[in-house]
Amino acid sequence: MKLLATVLEQVEKRNPNEPEFHQAVQEVLESLEPVAERHPEWVKAGIFDRIVEPERQILFRVSWVDDAGRVQVNRGFRVQFNSALGPYKGGLRLHPSVNLSIIKFLGFEQILKNSLTTLPIGGAKGGSDFDPKGKSDGEIMRFCQSFMTELYRHIGPDTDVPAGDIGVGGREIGYMYGQYKRIRNEFTGVLTGKTIGWGGSLARTEATGYGLCYFMEEAMNAKGKSFKGSTVVVSGSGNVAIYATEKVHQLGGKVVALSDSDGYIHDPDGIDLKAVQQIKEVRRGRIKEYLADHPKATYAPGCAGIWTIPCDVALPSATQNEIDGDAAARLVKNGCFAVGEGANMPSTPEAVQVYLKNKVIYGPAKAANAGGVATSALEMSQNSMRLAWTFEEVDARLKAIMVGIYRNSARAAKEYGDPDNLEKGANIAGFEKVAKAMYEQGVAY
Repeated sequence: MKLLATVLEQVEKRNPNEPEFHQAVQEVLESLEPVAERHPEWVKAGIFDRIVEPERQILFRVSWVDDAGRVQVNRGFRVQFNSALGPYKGGLRLHPSVNLSIIKFLGFEQILKNSLTTLPIGGAKGGSDFDPKGKSDGEIMRFCQSFMTELYRHIGPDTDVPAGDIGVGGREIGYMYGQYKRIRNEFTGVLTGKTIGWGGSLARTEATGYGLCYFMEEAMNAKGKSFKGSTVVVSGSGNVAIYATEKVHQLGGKVVALSDSDGYIHDPDGIDLKAVQQIKEVRRGRIKEYLADHPKATYAPGCAGIWTIPCDVALPSATQNEIDGDAAARLVKNGCFAVGEGANMPSTPEAVQVYLKNKVIYGPAKAANAGGVATSALEMSQNSMRLAWTFEEVDARLKAIMVGIYRNSARAAKEYGDPDNLEKGANIAGFEKVAKAMYEQGVAY
C-alpha cells in the first residue's frame, strides 16, 4: 500500500489492541489501492480516512438479575459505522468473546456487505459479552429488556435497525422488541429477525445459508463447477450452517460434516439434517448427540480438525479466523476447489493467500454471506409498506440479489485487472458505491 499506508497506520495508532479490526481494515485497504490511484478526488476528500472511523461508538452497562436473585453486569455495544447509503443496519451478537474490536471489525465489514446488496442501508454492529448458553428464558428476557432500555434511544426505523447474529434469534429479538415497544409506545420496523406472526419475513431464517449457496453456485458455474455431486464440509450448526446444508442438498451436493463449539461430527453417508435440527433448534443440545442414532458417524472434540476431512467445497460458517494457512493448505491438498464464507472473516489472511495461489473459487464473507442482511432489508420494506411477501417471493428476490453480488464483484475484479480475485472485487464494488455517496454528500463540519 502506498497511498493508503498512512490510513492503516492511523487506524492502528488510534485503535490499539484491536487485532480483529486491524485485520479487517488491512484486508480492505490492500484491495483499494488501485481505487485510490484512479480516484485522487476521493483521497483529497478524505473518503478513505473517514470510512475507517465509525460515525458513532456506543458502550454501555447492562445490569440484570439472574434466577437466584443476584445482580449480573455485562457490557453492551453498538457501533454505528456508516450511514452514507441509508439507516444503520447490522446484527446484535451475544457471546462472551464480544469486545469493541470484534464489533468494530463486524461493523466495518457490514458497510461493504450492505452496499453490495444494492439496498439502501448503512453499516453497523452491536451486541454484548452476555452468554445466553445455559440461561433460562427468564434470565434471557431480563437481560434483553435491560439491554434495550439503553439501546432504544440510539435506534429507530429510519436511524438504525438492528438484527440478530450469534446468540440472537427470534426469542431474543422478541424480548428486545417488546421492551422497545413498551418504552416508545409505537409499533415500527425497528428490529428485523422478528417471528412471522408480528412483522417477520418469510425466508429470513434460511436467508444467510441459502444466499451463501446461491452465491457459490453462481461462482462455481462460471468455472464449470457446481454443488451437484460435490462433497461439502460445513462448520457450525446454527442457522447459517443448517440452511446452507439444506440448500446444498437441494442443489445435489452432500454435506458430510458439521460442528459446534465443542467439536465436530463426520457422517460419510451425508448429514441427517432433520436430526441436527431436532438437536440444535428444538433441544438446544450439543452436536455430539447426533451419534446416538447414527452409528456410522464419528465425533471429534475441538473444531480445527473438521478441515482435515476431504471435500470438494468448504463452507466455514462458525466464527472468525477458523481456517488458518495450514488448514487451507490441507483443504487444497485434499482436493477442495471452492471455499464460501458463511461466517464473518473465517479465513485468516494466510488462508486467503493459499486460496488465491491455488486458484480456489473463493467467496469472501462480505459477498457470500450477505443474504441475511439482504433479507433483513426486505423485512424492513415489508414493515414500512405493511405487507407480507410469500416465501417464494422473498427467496426469488434473495437469489437475484446474491447472483447480482457475484456478478458485480466479478466485474470489479476484472475491471481492476485481477479477474479471479472475488475478494478484491467485492471490496471494490462495495466501496465504490459508498465512496461515491460520501463524496456527493460532502463533509459535515
